[in-house]
Amino acid sequence: QVQLVETGGGLVQAGGSLRLSCSASGLTFSRYQMNWFRQAPGKEREFVAAISSSGGSPSYSDSVKGRFTISRDNAKNTVYLQMNSLKPEDTAVYYCNAHNIFAVTTDYDKWGQGTQVTVSS
Repeated sequence: QVQLVETGGGLVQAGGSLRLSCSASGLTFSRYQMNWFRQAPGKEREFVAAISSSGGSPSYSDSVKGRFTISRDNAKNTVYLQMNSLKPEDTAVYYCNAHNIFAVTTDYDKWGQGTQVTVSS
């Protein structure tokens, strides 16, 4: 049974930092591109960051580029999202997503339960 468990969310003041972690089990972690998405109240879920199965080629949405850093540790089956210079508009539930690199669709993607990040002004 595949499980993705996000931790590290919380309440932080604007300008502060948080580090999210997503621990994966029940899958061959090195075969998955890992992604972070977020969903703010009343808005659709949006892409935040991605990292390839080997840990290279990180990509970011324009809204977080230069402030967030995605990384992974394949030995620990964990992906991280370091979030710096947080803004109130970063407030959202953050979700970890695992996409099998051999899959041709996203239909079989795995999702975590989400972790709340709240940035106060």
